[in-house]
Amino acid sequence: MRIAVTGSTGLIGTALVRSLRADKHDVVRLVRRTARAADEVEWDPLRQSVDAVGLIGCEAVVHLAGAGVGDRRWTEAYKKEIRDSRVLGTAAIAEAVASLEVPPRVLVCGSAIGYYGDTGDRAVDESAPPGSGFLASVCEEWEAAAAPAEAAGIRVAFARTGLVVAGEGGAWGRLFPVFRAGLGGRLGKGHQFWSFISLHDEVAAFRHIIDTDTLSGPVNLTTPTPLTNREVTEAMGRILHRPALFTVPPFALRIALGEFAEDVLSSQRVLPKKLLDSGFTFTHPSIDEAIRAALP
Repeated sequence: MRIAVTGSTGLIGTALVRSLRADKHDVVRLVRRTARAADEVEWDPLRQSVDAVGLIGCEAVVHLAGAGVGDRRWTEAYKKEIRDSRVLGTAAIAEAVASLEVPPRVLVCGSAIGYYGDTGDRAVDESAPPGSGFLASVCEEWEAAAAPAEAAGIRVAFARTGLVVAGEGGAWGRLFPVFRAGLGGRLGKGHQFWSFISLHDEVAAFRHIIDTDTLSGPVNLTTPTPLTNREVTEAMGRILHRPALFTVPPFALRIALGEFAEDVLSSQRVLPKKLLDSGFTFTHPSIDEAIRAALP
C-alpha cells in the first residue's frame, strides 16, 4: 500500500514510518522544504500549499504534523503557532486529497484527548462533547478543518491521542531522566487522571484505523486503564527502582509553564471505546507494561 505521512520526523511519525516500511509498504513523507528524495513530497502547512501530484496513488494519508504543545511556554504568539500549525495544515492536506481524481480511501488526522477538557473523575469516550479551554478549542478547529476531505467522500478518522509512554521523546521522554535521578514525584495533589498509551500500541492503533473501514470520526488512542498521576508516579518509581517522594506544587508549575500548567494539572479519564468495539487488542494495557516497553 502507498501511504503518505506528515510529521514523519516526530515521535509517533518516526515509529509509524518504521513500522510501515518494515511491512514493505511504500511510504511517502511530506517535508517542509524542497523534496530531495523519491519518497518526499513538498508542502508548506502555513501557506496551505501541498504538491498534490506526489499524493497520487496513495490509498491512505496520515497527518501528524503540528507544533509541540509542551515544547515552549505558552505566549500568545506560540499559542497562535500551535493553532495555525494544526488548523491550517489539516485544511491544506484535506483540500489536497479532495482535489485528487482518485482520492485516498482514508485520511487519519492526529488529534488529542485535550478535546474533552478537564473531565475530573468522570470517564468519557468518543461520544462526549468538547470541553473548555485553549486545547479543547484547538482540537475542535483542528478536526473541523478536515471537512473538505469528508465532503469528497473520503473516510476521515481523528486519532485523539493521550500521553504516549516512550523513552525517546514526547512528554514521557522527559520524565524518565527525572525519575532515574531519584527526583520524580507527583504533580500537584496527584489526583488528576492520566490517560496513556505505549508507543507500540499507538502505532498499532494508527495501523488498525487505516485497515478498518468501519472506523471514522473520533477514535481515542488511550489504554482502557487510565490512572491518577499519583498511581503513575508510584509505578515509575517502582519499575525504575527509585524513590518517588517529591511533589511539584501547583504554583511552581504555573511559574515554570505558565498557562500550560493548568492542562498539566487537569484530569482526563478517557476510554478507547471505538478501538475496543472494533476488535483492537492492546499489547501494553497496564502502566507497568507500558513503562517497561519504553525502557531501552
